Amino acid sequence: MSFAYPYILLLLLGMPVYVGLYILARIARKRKLNIFGRETSLAHLMPLVSPYKPPLKLTLQVFAYAMLIIALARPWGGVKSSSNVKEGIEVVLAVDASNSMLAPSSAEPGAPDRMRMAKMILEKLINRLSNDRVGLIEYAGDAYTLIPVTGDYVSAKMFLNSISPDDIKNQGTDIASAVEMATRSFSDSKDIGKCIILITDAEDLEDMNGVLEAVKNAASRGIQVNVVGVGSETPVRIPIGGSYMIDPSTGNPVETGLNEDLALKIAEAGNGIYVNAANKDGISELEKQMDKVSKTALESSFTAVHDELYGFFGWAALIMILLDIFVVDSKFGWLDKITFFRKEGK
Repeated sequence: MSFAYPYILLLLLGMPVYVGLYILARIARKRKLNIFGRETSLAHLMPLVSPYKPPLKLTLQVFAYAMLIIALARPWGGVKSSSNVKEGIEVVLAVDASNSMLAPSSAEPGAPDRMRMAKMILEKLINRLSNDRVGLIEYAGDAYTLIPVTGDYVSAKMFLNSISPDDIKNQGTDIASAVEMATRSFSDSKDIGKCIILITDAEDLEDMNGVLEAVKNAASRGIQVNVVGVGSETPVRIPIGGSYMIDPSTGNPVETGLNEDLALKIAEAGNGIYVNAANKDGISELEKQMDKVSKTALESSFTAVHDELYGFFGWAALIMILLDIFVVDSKFGWLDKITFFRKEGK
């Protein structure tokens, strides 16, 4: 047997000190009694005083103290192996980074922009992907892989915060390109469940038929495609550089609104669901839908751990403490009828 904190065992040195103090106390008591006469002569004046209880209580207290110290030192027995298997799926998050994502998420004054709303939703979602692998793609007119499918959630959050429409020169909303890239990002294993989550306002799609074809192709490979719609259907202007984006063909400010009809069609084609980012239960609904994707063992680890024994000593200490509480200093009444010592010839 070994100990995790062996230095705590030094507290066992307090046991002889405690016993020594008890012995000194008994000697001092005997001296005080001798002032009034012999202890045997005074015994009938103290009928409830037991000569056996104090040593018994001392034994219980010392034993409880020892067991408690040993438990705190965390005793270990042998070594046993512990296996940990994590089951999950692979998830690729495809974030729309087109200029329309700079527009407010609603027509209400002071509403956060769609990109900020998308990042908040994705961060909450990543926090719940405890056993899954996650990849990150940003897209506008083109799609770019920010981080491949991985279990490194810290890096995923770092890249998530770096997404900005300002970094993509080729603007537009090419969801088909994003879906195709996400489909290629997954591992080749057919046993691992796969899911794509598109975060978009579904505005200004360049090729709707191409999007549905790409999504159906992903679904045919067993990949679930879900859509998170960001923004409101009420058209709003796109603020850029202290002003608003202008349509060069008309000279008027560009207005953009969430196209939920198209987002719903994409989700249906991908055997997934559509949720609005403003929906407080959106994340929970996504989780329920993703639970339909079959999970498989993504990671298995074997760890050698010690067999913990502190519980045995802890319970022993507790039992001794309880016994000490219920054992009073006075005699047991029923013991008065029993004579333990008898003189010879009597």
